[in-house]
Amino acid sequence: MFRPKAIYFEKDIEDYTLGKELLKKYNEVPKIEIENHNAIEEMRKKENKEFLDMKRNLIIGVRKTHNFVPNHKISDYLVPYTSSGCTAACMYCYLVCNYNKCAYLRLFVNREKMLEKIIKTSETSEKELVFEIGSNSDLVLENTITNNLIWTIENFKNCSKGKLTFPTKFDMVDDLLKLNHKNKIIIRMSVNPDEIINKVEFGTSRLNGRIEAINKLKEAGYQVGILIAPVIFVDNWRNLYSELIKKLSEKLSKNIKKDVFFEIIFMTYSYVHTKINEEAFQNAINLYDKNLMTGRGMGKYCYKNELRQEGEVFFKEQLAKYFPNNRIAYIV
Repeated sequence: MFRPKAIYFEKDIEDYTLGKELLKKYNEVPKIEIENHNAIEEMRKKENKEFLDMKRNLIIGVRKTHNFVPNHKISDYLVPYTSSGCTAACMYCYLVCNYNKCAYLRLFVNREKMLEKIIKTSETSEKELVFEIGSNSDLVLENTITNNLIWTIENFKNCSKGKLTFPTKFDMVDDLLKLNHKNKIIIRMSVNPDEIINKVEFGTSRLNGRIEAINKLKEAGYQVGILIAPVIFVDNWRNLYSELIKKLSEKLSKNIKKDVFFEIIFMTYSYVHTKINEEAFQNAINLYDKNLMTGRGMGKYCYKNELRQEGEVFFKEQLAKYFPNNRIAYIV
């Protein structure tokens, strides 16, 4: 259970029920009042080596931005929701592009306003919409602090149409299993080989726990997807990912295999990641490989096209072998 070393909070959170609850919950934790959760001067001055210590802080504020971003993969819109950042420390996390603003966990207490906009947009749409509410955080992890995911599912279930979706790397799903979600929630579990989870995805749930959570969620009636993400082309990647897909085939229930879908995402990286990881994770593996990667915008890298194409063929073949009746939603 996450226990923050300090809480940075905006004064306005005291005007919200959740804000009051969180301040009471962490009554004994030192607190620092801030003007804006987006501009904490103390954080901006932190050195790279302080990255992990910085993530022990909890930031609580009011979300001001509520713009929906069109999306064309699993959802119709990416929606800013109740949290941003995470307590885990995955070495590739895209939020680390600006670690002194985005990487630590920020909670937003005006959840009623955020969900109200989703419901209004959904009910006035001519077509059924899917809203991605977990693109900036891990809502299963956040739920262990705020119960926001439980609150969201219970308050969205009576919406006349529409669905919510979010990805997770955590297995703490038991509190979700007895909820009456009315088939309006799509939960997507992110998986990677054990070796990559152990060496790169620090602070997340182990693979076996994630697989068990997938089976539990399906038995509870949730629609479930699986992200193999991010794919990292380490030296023995073919063997690792082949064993991963085989393990999924062996341990996932027959119920899951009826309609589970897959998303495949190749890792992107950045110069900022490299500098932070060198100082914050001094004994960790180096994810940047100049022989395999190419530039993708200012200071960002992705795998070269020929390697991505090789990976795409590989995953299509492996999933066709072990999951012949299941679709791949996309590969990017």
